[in-house]
Amino acid sequence: MAKIAKFGFFMVLIFIVAVAGCTKAPVQKPADKAAETGLQADDSMKQFSSAKEVIEFLEKNQVSGNFYGGFNGGIMMRQTAVMEAAMDSGAKIAAPSAAPSAGADDYSQTNVQVGGVDEADFVKNDGKYIYTLSGNKLVIVNAYPAEDAEILSETEIKGRPRDMFVSGDKLVVMVEGDDQVLGISEYDFVPRPRYAQKTHAFVFDISDRENPAVEKDFDVSGYYYESRMIGNYVYFIAKESVYYFSNYVDMPAVREGGKVIASPSVFYFPRPFSSYSFHTIAALNLQDMEINAESFMLGESSTLYVSENNMYIAYQNNPPYTYYETHNRDRFFEVVLPLLPSDTRNNINAINNDDSLDQYEKWQQISRTLEGMYNSMNENEKERLVERIQGAVEDYELKLEQERRKTIIHRISVNKGEIEHEADGEVPGYLLNQFSMDEKNGNLRVATTTYVYARESTMYNNVFVLDSDMDVIGKLEDIAPEERIYSARFIGDRLYMVTFKNVDPFFVIGLSDPSNPEILGKLKIPGFSNYLHPYDENTIIGIGKETEGNEWGGVSTRGVKLALFDVSDVSNPKQLNKYEIGEQGSDSEALNDHKAFLFDKEKNILVIPVREVKGRYYDSKYGYYRNNVWQGAYAFGLSREGGFELKGKITHSENVNDNYYYGGPDAVRRALFMDDVLYTISSKKIMMNDIGSIETINEIKLPYEEIRDYPVPMPLEGVMVR
Repeated sequence: MAKIAKFGFFMVLIFIVAVAGCTKAPVQKPADKAAETGLQADDSMKQFSSAKEVIEFLEKNQVSGNFYGGFNGGIMMRQTAVMEAAMDSGAKIAAPSAAPSAGADDYSQTNVQVGGVDEADFVKNDGKYIYTLSGNKLVIVNAYPAEDAEILSETEIKGRPRDMFVSGDKLVVMVEGDDQVLGISEYDFVPRPRYAQKTHAFVFDISDRENPAVEKDFDVSGYYYESRMIGNYVYFIAKESVYYFSNYVDMPAVREGGKVIASPSVFYFPRPFSSYSFHTIAALNLQDMEINAESFMLGESSTLYVSENNMYIAYQNNPPYTYYETHNRDRFFEVVLPLLPSDTRNNINAINNDDSLDQYEKWQQISRTLEGMYNSMNENEKERLVERIQGAVEDYELKLEQERRKTIIHRISVNKGEIEHEADGEVPGYLLNQFSMDEKNGNLRVATTTYVYARESTMYNNVFVLDSDMDVIGKLEDIAPEERIYSARFIGDRLYMVTFKNVDPFFVIGLSDPSNPEILGKLKIPGFSNYLHPYDENTIIGIGKETEGNEWGGVSTRGVKLALFDVSDVSNPKQLNKYEIGEQGSDSEALNDHKAFLFDKEKNILVIPVREVKGRYYDSKYGYYRNNVWQGAYAFGLSREGGFELKGKITHSENVNDNYYYGGPDAVRRALFMDDVLYTISSKKIMMNDIGSIETINEIKLPYEEIRDYPVPMPLEGVMVR
């Protein structure tokens, strides 16, 4: 009965793959499949000359999911929602701006991936002032000396402020807002609204910290993706799904004060995807307040890495739905048909080449031919044929799945405000985050995890080295089978990488020869690290979760784990020390956001935000057991010899119930220092503690209010449009 079931199932499979279409199709080898389906189409960059060309391209590729309902064509109008900034006065580190007079001699900056490339954050400091976004307000605090700390100004920002940069007396706040776009549908009589996101860069003059003033208001079409500051230039990316209508598409635009000042050139690549987004890259010069922008229509990006000279945008290969229709048809003609008996093969080719038949009629005749073939076979012949076809189909599917599971990477040079696409390439697998990429000596090093599901699921990890033309010049594949990457950090000529399934293999991978990456050593221990940070050239800090085996043969996570790794002997890395915080359910923002991690070796200080779960208690008010939860920051001293030494704990919560929910306004999210004072920041408060004893020096309450920024219906000459 098992054989009959198998045979019947596979017959259904053959019929399904064939019925997708019986058009003329030349027989090609599976190895050529990628080129046939457009997975490796002409990748030379092209430029659209008009919105009409964009629509024609999208319709030709039959992109799904990008049609926005509501109207087809008709009159399009745009009204900008109110977005002005209203004044209400009252590891590697980022390149520091000049410290104001009477500021600290030594102070921390945002923890960034690449030295000299600042990353935006909601907290910045310059050694005297702390700048923070509390709710929808920009708050400037005179923070040094700590004993005299006070709020100098509060500036309300309409919209959704995300993060900011500070450069001398200039401050740039990145804000998300909404445009309301009106359109009259076909045969309708009144404009109907939809909302289009845009990204603002508000440039403040903060030479007078008590009265910051908006100097410029630039905005770019699309929602805020990411940003970097290199020297005097702020580079930010706005992403916008390419929504198109029968005769209209929203094209990227750059505005100043709500007025369009530029329409960026839009570049694209002929490779088809299931959906597209405009990636508009803007370069803002903080000296002359000039802005430059270019837009690239790419697939849905997921990872950004920026060096001092290049921006790398990466995303998964995601073919359009039409690819799968073509794939089903081609699979039958390329894989199944060549394995059939010659007379059956000839009959099917003759039917397929008969232009007098439509697809349905072709399939009716092909299906009868297949039925006749199977009826003429004995059971052994049927079984052997099915096994041959099944094996060939599985091999074919595996090759195609590997092709689909690739990451496409674009290299875009950024030099003093100039933006230029230089090259693009692809590597198997997917990226974890920005730390999966690193540039050195003109080469891009990449760590990926490949997950393929064909005849069975397969998972493994890889390291690739690409040259400036984005061609692979070195690779190391099949690392840690059946595990995935949890963290990666490129430092010099090495990659430190953590994979995990049941234990934590900590890999040291050598990259001194770009053409020949090699595993130098590895260590297997319980737990895993989500973020890796250098302590010195021979020591690495890891932060993640501890684990333990469970009764089902798997593993369960426990508390937050800090680990110190000795890599002086690369062939034999060791764990020098570890520290576990809390129990299962404990967490830290530093696991997912490196900007929440503060470390300074000279100051002997390491600080992370923590939500600690430890034990349970009976809540008589609600009649059930709850976890004991504490939220705040853990401050450690750290050395190779002594490991992690807890200096103290700092909390901003005034009520134990405030700790229960993760990420509330009382949760400490950032820490910084000025000289010997440690500052911890939540949405509601800034606390100042002695960096050695962790004794409280002072605190400031911030004017936090929850952001409630929603689009408002727009009246049109007495008509309220909803």
